[in-house]
Amino acid sequence: MPLCSRDPMRTADVAWSPDSDFLTNSNVAGLADRLAFDSYEQLHRASIDDIEWFWAVVADDVGFEWHRRPDRTLDSSRGNAWPEWFPGGITNLVLSCVDRHPAQRLAYIWEGEEGAVRTMCFGELSTLVSAIAGGLRAAGIESGDRVGLYMPLVPEALACLYACAKVGAIAVPMFSGLAADAVAARLRLAEARLLITADAFPRRGKRIEMREIAEEAAAAAPTVEGVVVWPRLGEGNWEPFLDSDPVAEAEPLPSNHPFLLTYTSGTTGVPKGAVHTHVGLPLKSATEIIYHADQRDGEPFFWMTDLGWIVAPLVALGAGMGGQPMLLYDGAPDYPGPSRVAELVHRHSVAILGASPTWVRSLMRRPEHGFDRPSPSLRVLASSGEPWNEAPWRWFFERVGGSRCPIVNLAGGTEAGSILGVVPTRPLKPCSFNTSCLGVDADVMAPNGRPVEPGALGELVVKQPWIGQTRGFWRDDERYHTTYWSRWPEVWVHGDWASRDAEGYWYLHGRSDDTINVAGKRIGPAEVESVLAGDARVLDCAAVGVPHEVKGEAIWCFVVLSEAAEEKAEEELGALVGAQLGRSFCPERVLAVPQLPRTRTAKVVRRAIRAAVTGDSTGDLSSVENPDAIDAIRMLAATGAGRTPRRTAAS
Repeated sequence: MPLCSRDPMRTADVAWSPDSDFLTNSNVAGLADRLAFDSYEQLHRASIDDIEWFWAVVADDVGFEWHRRPDRTLDSSRGNAWPEWFPGGITNLVLSCVDRHPAQRLAYIWEGEEGAVRTMCFGELSTLVSAIAGGLRAAGIESGDRVGLYMPLVPEALACLYACAKVGAIAVPMFSGLAADAVAARLRLAEARLLITADAFPRRGKRIEMREIAEEAAAAAPTVEGVVVWPRLGEGNWEPFLDSDPVAEAEPLPSNHPFLLTYTSGTTGVPKGAVHTHVGLPLKSATEIIYHADQRDGEPFFWMTDLGWIVAPLVALGAGMGGQPMLLYDGAPDYPGPSRVAELVHRHSVAILGASPTWVRSLMRRPEHGFDRPSPSLRVLASSGEPWNEAPWRWFFERVGGSRCPIVNLAGGTEAGSILGVVPTRPLKPCSFNTSCLGVDADVMAPNGRPVEPGALGELVVKQPWIGQTRGFWRDDERYHTTYWSRWPEVWVHGDWASRDAEGYWYLHGRSDDTINVAGKRIGPAEVESVLAGDARVLDCAAVGVPHEVKGEAIWCFVVLSEAAEEKAEEELGALVGAQLGRSFCPERVLAVPQLPRTRTAKVVRRAIRAAVTGDSTGDLSSVENPDAIDAIRMLAATGAGRTPRRTAAS
């Protein structure tokens, strides 16, 4: 499956154009009007020509609250990789996202898979946050301590996120589908002192245990001193945890104090911990939810996501900054049938629906999808996490949105917020982004470090600091700099292939590094390989992402097995990966091969392995020491039949 079937050299037909409502009443149109700009183009140009001015304007426009106003907007004396935003400012994001809103204003609508529904207003949220903050203080959690959050997406999970921020602690949210080993690894890396989880949650009508996984993970993380269990299905120690004096006042903190440590996988084994601050991600989220996605007063925003993926904190913070409601669904999107999401949209009058291309590709193949008629409440569709191809993009646009809702496509990541986006005041082409995000100076660069010509493929880069970029990797400054800043001086290289057509529309074409993107969930090949390598039967291994019709990418593993390995080793190794990393990352195929292609410096050439599977060009193989290994992989992937010769440790 092509990542984007649209040829970027050809001008695509405009699929959607803004009507008078978007042109005059959208939030971004209002911002441009307040700043006396005649067009979005003028606003965007100003936002990257003077980033200090722009982010100061945004902070005031969204009503960001300060204990003490900052001395200035930006100190970039340490270079673009290490900006200090709003130095001298004292704040706490809870002031802006929770405490300042009217008590009766709706914050969350929650629906469980079993059909239970409840709502929470900002006054109730503030009270709950204060109670959880009191529990954190009573447990000895101090400013700067890390707290793991391994929970389903429920109001209590977001209240825990805010409670950590309220006392100055750093939340470490984790995907609810992770296995114990993966949870433990993140707890150890963060040196978390406390883990908050749920007893269990329902998924496709079955009880999925969380407490057992959490306790097993905590036992393997020496710094964890306790596990707090919220009783999603009736069992936990939540009430005793809350039986302490609530914290009334949010801890005054420097602008750049960390509040979120979220782990994302790269290409080198150990997950990397992106750090976000009290001023950074909240303000970036506000621009994306308020100006790009255009959430308006009282409109529920629903994005099918998980606390462990950056989309959940991003939408929560953005909606929280605007004082607007968010719909949370705790369950499978196709249970008890594929129409569940359509029913949620209709039942709760959702105005903005966010979804991944993977979900759309799976839903459009099921006749009972429930979108036979578009919901009248829907105004905007949103997507993120992976590139589109045109058929599902058009299905989402036409069937779900009735050809009247723009698809606000956002691209960036855990470390960046969004770099590319859509605004509802400009026309939209299929699969495209009609702008780089406000305040983000993006470009597409050729290998020589110069901007590419229109339509040409290059690296997506950012040339100035922006408010949403990570404040480095947790205790690994060198890895952060090597990952994003080492290729060209003072330029962030994001790791995506991108192009821009002659009319300024942007397109993405997949990862330029080895990161695997399974249904919008990123994992590094080395994290998969570390599981395989821990098995005595595996002498060598490699994991690659292969295009998949539904998931976008699927994991294929290639292993060199010892002579002693039994006939079912491949099947058992695949199950091992799923058990240790979570079912979402269970490999599509595990194939035994005689050897892996390596360079003269012993690096596995994953791009060549992937090309051998997909049939794409392998490119320059002059550095490969054993190119015959690629031919063997190509033949095996094509036939999938039989077992291949095994090497012994000596060979």
